[in-house]
Parts: sequence; structure tokens; C-alpha cells
Amino acid sequence: MDLPPGPGTLRTLAFVREPFAFLDTCARRYGDWFTVRFPGFHPFVFTSDPRAVREAFTGDPEQLRAGEANAPLAPFVGAHSLLLLDGAAHHRERLLLLPPLHGDRMHTHTTTMQRIADDTIDRWPVGRPFAFHPCMRAVTFEVILATVLGTDEASEDLRQRLRDCLGRLFAIFGSPIGTLFSIPWTRIDLGPRSPWGRVLRLRRELDEVLFAELARRRAAGTDRQRDVLSLLLAARDERGVAMTDAAVRDEVVTLLLAGNETTAASLAWVMNRLLGRPDVLQALCDELRAGAAQHRSIADLPLLDAVVKETSRLDPVVPNVGRRLATPTRIAEWMLPAGAVLAPCIYLVHRRPDLWPDADQFRPERFLDATPNPHAFFPFGGGPRRCIGAALATHEMKVVLRQVLLRCELAPAPGYRARVVRRGIAFAPSEGMPVVMNVRRPVG
Repeated sequence: MDLPPGPGTLRTLAFVREPFAFLDTCARRYGDWFTVRFPGFHPFVFTSDPRAVREAFTGDPEQLRAGEANAPLAPFVGAHSLLLLDGAAHHRERLLLLPPLHGDRMHTHTTTMQRIADDTIDRWPVGRPFAFHPCMRAVTFEVILATVLGTDEASEDLRQRLRDCLGRLFAIFGSPIGTLFSIPWTRIDLGPRSPWGRVLRLRRELDEVLFAELARRRAAGTDRQRDVLSLLLAARDERGVAMTDAAVRDEVVTLLLAGNETTAASLAWVMNRLLGRPDVLQALCDELRAGAAQHRSIADLPLLDAVVKETSRLDPVVPNVGRRLATPTRIAEWMLPAGAVLAPCIYLVHRRPDLWPDADQFRPERFLDATPNPHAFFPFGGGPRRCIGAALATHEMKVVLRQVLLRCELAPAPGYRARVVRRGIAFAPSEGMPVVMNVRRPVG
């Protein structure tokens, strides 16, 4: 069995520096299939073939093991995270996580999301540049804390302690050295001041806070049914078995990390696209103002939904998904060996001209009154491994964008041009994406 051709190992360093340019170069040179070898990992077989995407999402999950493919995320989310599970363990955990994150529950968090967005907007300077992406990270961090932990006074001390600990942990994970922690041999504890030693110390602090809160809530027997943590503690599988504290801890950390970094980066990319298309920005502001006057819900704003989708098509914050092959497996025309990681490439599939006319153009209208093919458009992955937090992330993005656009008139900072940079587990605009707020309107 042969792997598709691809660049040499040393050239893969470009994937860290300029990820999308690297993928574009590989696609031009090798076509729909190419193999990328990262030091310390099984070979990754990237594909932009829609047939391969369909087979990856509909094939036997025992053969196509997403949890094993996500193993590099273990240092960030913990071994019990849903992202790292396969088979029956994944199925059981997903069923327990679905109710707290179901789309129908998202409206219960709308008021909290609006308040957090408004509080942040109130602190933005008028008339001088500021970095938009870090502001969105602050908003999404507070939103995910409130959603997962609750907003009552008893939770405020917990949120403050987690705010401090997670802020320091995420700063390390978002740094250049943090990116390397996915490689096993970089995780060496050389004392509390070494990079990995600092991570271990902060993880111990985080565990101490979270496990104490789990014990407190279990002892109190709380009947709160709004925040995700309470719902997870109350969840039982078909045998009446609850999640272990270790599993709850890892799922909470997964939600806090993934729900913060990816949603914030997506919000920054949406604003970057809108500022480059004043006509679309004006049309969206008109829709939002009309919707506010008519008290329409977020779900009844079609252009807002189309703008979010089109940005996710052009600027995915995660470039690919992965499935590690348990045995030799034929995917489309390739017979791939066991151990290889099949990597359907979100970025490249989303830019195929045969699937997307004017593929490089920002055209939100393509999503109006149209349901995209799930094997041609999959910013949240697909099949039984589709991101379980997709509904929460999408709803949050729409609520925050509505508040920003109703209350602010933003412009790009002079001379700024966005480049793609890696920020923790997500790809984000460079330099924090500086903008200038010319007008701030009061809450109304």
C-alpha cells in the first residue's frame, strides 16, 4: 500500500508558520490527495475529495477512529475528553453531553450573552485602534464560563478562580511553545519554571478548583437545571450510571478551551470579512435594526446566518478533521495503511471551484434559502463526530455580532491586512486584528 505523495518532513514546518498557504501549495502541486508527515506522528493523508469526506463521515467509526486521530489534543483537554474517545465510550459520553448542549436550550443563555457583550463594548475606546480578537476572546471566555458554571452569586468566586487559572493556562497554550506540546517529546518537566512544568502546576491548580466544586455540588444536591455543569452532574446513562468526576472535569475543560478559542477566532474573522465588504455590512446592519424593531429572534435573521456560514467557509478556524485507520482501508481510490490518519481538509474543500462558484469570493447570498451539502461544507466536522458545541457556538456568535453591529460603527485600522496565525487550537487573524470604533451607541 502506497501513501499519496507529499512534501518532505522539513517542509511541513511551513504548516505551523503559514498553514493555509502551505495547504494551497500542496493542493496545487499534488491535487486532491497528499501526505504530510509531522515529526513524532503517524502520516496525515489530507484530502479535498468530496467522496472521501462522505466516506469518512459515514464509514464504520470502529475503523475510522476520530478519538485516536485527536490524540495530540490530550495535553490541552485531558484523556477523558469526548474528543479523544472512540467506540462505545464515545457513544455513551456523547449521549450524556447532548442534552445540556442541545440547540433548543441556547435561548436560555441569550440574555447573559447580550449582557457580557454590552459590558465589553462599553470599555472599548472611541477613535483609536484596539485589538478586536482579544476582545472577542474576553467575551467568549465570560460567556462559556457563565454557560458552563452558571451566573448565580455562589458561582462568582468559582468563576474568578477559574478565570485566573485558565487565563494563565491558555496564555501558555496560545503561545508558540504551547503549539509544540502536541508533540510528546516536548512535554518534559524540568521544574516549575520550565514550560511543561508550568503547565503541570497550572493543571493541578485547575483540578483542585474544579474537583472541589464538583464535591460541593454533589453534596448540596443542587436542582439547578440551567448551567451545563449541573446538568452533567445530574446526567445518567441507560444503566443509571453517572459520569465520573474525571470525565466531568475533562469535558468542562474541553468546553472552556474549545468554546473560547474557536468561537473568538470565528467572530474576528466575521468582522474582518464584513469590514472588507461595506455593502454586506450595511445590508446586515439594516436587517439587525429591522429585526430589533420587530423583536425578531436570532433564528429569524437570514443574512446574519448566511454571513456566519460564508465566513466559516472561507476562514475555518480548524483546517481539517482526522480519522485514524484501525486497519488497511480503501477511501475513494486510495488503499490506505493501518495507522495513517485520514484528514478531510475543511479549508481546501470549502474552496473547491467545482463545489463553490467564485470560491475565493465572500458571497453570503450563496447560503440564503439554500441547505449546503454536509460533505462540501463542514466547519464543525461531520457524521457522529460533528462538534457537539456547534449550536452553542453558532448562537453565541450571532448574539455577540448583533450587539456589536447595533451598538458600534467599526472600521479597519489603517494599513492593516489580516494574515492567518495559529492561536492555541484555532487559526485567527494576525496582530489581534486591530480596528477603530468611530461611534458607540448606548444600550437600547
